[in-house]
Amino acid sequence: MSDRVLARIGKPHGIRGEVTVQAHTDDPAARFVPGATFATEAPPGSGVPRVLTISAARLHRDTWLLAFEEVPDRTGAEGLRGTRLVLDDDAAADELDDEEGWYEDDLVGLAAYTVVGERIGEVSGLTIGTAQDLLHIRLTDGREALIPFVEALVPTVDLDAGRVVVDPPHGLLDLAE
Repeated sequence: MSDRVLARIGKPHGIRGEVTVQAHTDDPAARFVPGATFATEAPPGSGVPRVLTISAARLHRDTWLLAFEEVPDRTGAEGLRGTRLVLDDDAAADELDDEEGWYEDDLVGLAAYTVVGERIGEVSGLTIGTAQDLLHIRLTDGREALIPFVEALVPTVDLDAGRVVVDPPHGLLDLAE
């Protein structure tokens, strides 16, 4: 099992070292608290510390803003862009055992089928939203469909079988045209 991505760091916000993050956890308010530490994944030679410690976290217009003890200013924050905050293997295994949700890394590459057994494509991504998440499916004809990642429309995620089953309402897959 590989590390699990909790968030991807985006652009700096302000001059005091805050950054925007795209959360990939179903409970960011519980995760993003002062004192929490996260391992990082960044390009080699980027100078990003291997571990970052949250010094402040807040929600601003539906976007999480984080500040880290190791990053005092905007210049340092700019260097974090694209960095992933991750759980180590043991913590990730505990998360999956608790069935708190699915990680993008788990879903990407799974075959996508309809409830009647027709293969429609492959999962290509997951967008975490404030109201609901969206499952990205690369359809067999190359188009991309976005399926709200709710149990009514994605009733089955079977990691062992390498597949998801979707039950999209009539016409939803046609919107990808």
